[in-house]
Amino acid sequence: MKEITVLVVDDHTLVRQGIIALISKEDDITVVGEAKDGRQAIKLCREKKPEIVLMDLSMPHLNGMEATCIIKKVCPKTKIIILTMFSEEEYIFKVLDAGASGYLLKKNAAQDLIRAIQVVHDGKAFFSPEISKIVMDSYHLMVKKYGILDEILEKKLTSRESEVLQLIAEGYTSKEISEELFISTNTVQRHREKIMKKTDIYDVAGLTRYALEKGIIHNNQSGFK
Repeated sequence: MKEITVLVVDDHTLVRQGIIALISKEDDITVVGEAKDGRQAIKLCREKKPEIVLMDLSMPHLNGMEATCIIKKVCPKTKIIILTMFSEEEYIFKVLDAGASGYLLKKNAAQDLIRAIQVVHDGKAFFSPEISKIVMDSYHLMVKKYGILDEILEKKLTSRESEVLQLIAEGYTSKEISEELFISTNTVQRHREKIMKKTDIYDVAGLTRYALEKGIIHNNQSGFK
């Protein structure tokens, strides 16, 4: 079993020791270092190259927010989980913007920390339940306010449009597409126009490249008949 290497960063010695004691019980997790502030954390990240950093936010010399920004620049493969008492929205989105992969409240650490490390190590995000609610509430507010979801859905090709695009990329003419799909040439043309508008691509060569990139067709399928 491959071990997950972890660096623990917190300015309180008792907290660090408690975290280390908790995660050291796991066979697949190894603590490679501990730091008491952001500057020490950056130094150890450069030296130890940990896969996961458990990062407190409020620390002397260099706080966890700034340390996260710097670590993601100097050790981009290292994933960071914020472990803090703060649940304010401003902190959550600032550290996520800085590159953190998880946000865990210390009061949930005993039951959630091991799972958080494993999930983030697997390339996913992890949030305490309260943090997940804040993130989702903020997302829904943005969708409602700015219509982000509508914009995404408007650009998504329907299954019929994907069929038409595949045939276009395979070199079929509008007449041949209409015969293949049992629809009129006018309907084919409307689908073409919608596809071009959604992809912002207005030539067959460009549409073919798009179809290849999206896996709608493969190299051996493209080309004119």
